[in-house]
Amino acid sequence: MASYHLSVKTVKRSVGRTATAAAAYRAGECLSCEREGRVHDYTRKQGIEDAFILVPTGAPEWASDRAGLWNAAEARETRKNSVTAREWELALPSDISVEGRAALARDFAQALVDRYGIAADVALHAPHREGDQRNHHAHILTTTRVLSADGLTDKTRILDAAKTGGAEIEDMRGLWAQMQNHALERAGLEARVDHRSLEDQRAAALERGEELVAMTLDRDPEIKLGPAANAMERKARRMAEHNGTDYTPVTQRGAQVHGVRQQRSLMADLLERMVQARNIYMAAREADASRLSAATEAARALFSGAGAKDFAASFSRAYQGKEAERQRVLAAEQAQAREVERLAALEAERAQFIEQIARAWQDSRELDDGDLSEERQRALISEVDAAADRFGCEFADIAGPANARANEIKDERVQALELERELSRGIDDGYGL
Repeated sequence: MASYHLSVKTVKRSVGRTATAAAAYRAGECLSCEREGRVHDYTRKQGIEDAFILVPTGAPEWASDRAGLWNAAEARETRKNSVTAREWELALPSDISVEGRAALARDFAQALVDRYGIAADVALHAPHREGDQRNHHAHILTTTRVLSADGLTDKTRILDAAKTGGAEIEDMRGLWAQMQNHALERAGLEARVDHRSLEDQRAAALERGEELVAMTLDRDPEIKLGPAANAMERKARRMAEHNGTDYTPVTQRGAQVHGVRQQRSLMADLLERMVQARNIYMAAREADASRLSAATEAARALFSGAGAKDFAASFSRAYQGKEAERQRVLAAEQAQAREVERLAALEAERAQFIEQIARAWQDSRELDDGDLSEERQRALISEVDAAADRFGCEFADIAGPANARANEIKDERVQALELERELSRGIDDGYGL
C-alpha cells in the first residue's frame, strides 16, 4: 500500500548540528569537519541502499565530493545560528523495485537542483529491521545557497521567507505526489497517493460532485505506530499467520491503525460496488427497463456476487468493533466519573474528619486533668492513624492540617473569651444596653 510522506527540516548550528555530520550519518561515511576539527564516522551504519550527489551544470568539481561539498557549506556560513543545510525526507513506495525507488528519488532531487540551483546529497535507506518493513525512504540533504561555477553564492531566500517558503514547499509536496503516482502507474500498480489532508481531499471531491469518493475520505487519519509498537504488532501478525487465526492488535496504537485501515478498505470496497451498481442501473434504464427492475439489478450487484458475503461480514465486524470501542470508551468515561465522585466524597469526608479531630485535640489541651488529656490525645492519634489507612494517605497528611486547624481554633476561642470579658467590663461600668 502506497503512502505519502514528505517533510522538510533544517540543519542549524544553534542546536549543535553540522552539515558534515548530517551528511556522514545519512550516507554512512566517514567525514572530517574542518570547522569543528572533528571526525564523523558512520561507516558501520546499516541499511543504506544507495547514496549520490547531484549538482547544477557548471558546478565546481569539489562539489561532487561529499566532504568537499559540506565543508564548503560550513565554511561559507559565519553566524553562530546559521542554517547550513536543508533536509527533504521522502517515503518511497515499497511496491516498486529498488531501481525504481532510486530513480524516483533521483528525479525529485534533480527537480530541487533545477528549481533552486542548489546541490543535493541523496541517501536511500532500507527499513529498519525492527520497524515497518514497508518503510523505504530517502534523505535529500541540500545546500541553503545557490551553487554556481563561482561556488556557493546567494541564500535560497525563497524557501526561508514567510511569504514564499510555505507556498514553495507545498508546490514541491504536490510535485512529489505527482512523481510518486507516475512511478506507481509505470509499475502497473493501482495505488495512488495524495499530498493534501483528508479534509481538503474530501472538500475537493464534493466540489466535483463526487459524493461517493468524499464518503470514503470521511475517516480518521492514520497515526504512526512508532518502533516499539510496530515491532509488537508485527510479532502479533506473524503469530496469527502461524496459528491460522485472525490478527488482533496488541497495542492501543495498533488497534487505532488497524481500525483506520479496515475502515479505508471497507469504504473502498463499498465505493467500487456502488459505482458498479450505478452503472448497472443506468445500463438497465437505457435498455428500457423499469425503475424497479433496474434498481433490483443494481441491488443484486451491490449485495451479491463474488466477495459479497465476506464484504457483509467485514462490515458487520467493523460495526461490532466500532461499537465495542464505543462501549469501552463509554465505560472508561463512566469509571472515570465515578472515580472523580469517589475522590471528591473522600476528600469531603477527610476535611470533615480533620475538623472533628482538630476540635477534639484542642478540647484535650484545655482539660485541667493532665492524665485525662494525655489519654484522650493517645486515642485521637489512634483515630488519625486508622483514618490515614481509610483515606489512603500518610499520617502526616491528616495530623498536619489537624494541628494547624487546632491552633486556629485555639486563637478563635482566645479572641472570643477576650471579647466576652470586654463586654462584661462594659456592662459593669454602666456602658451596656
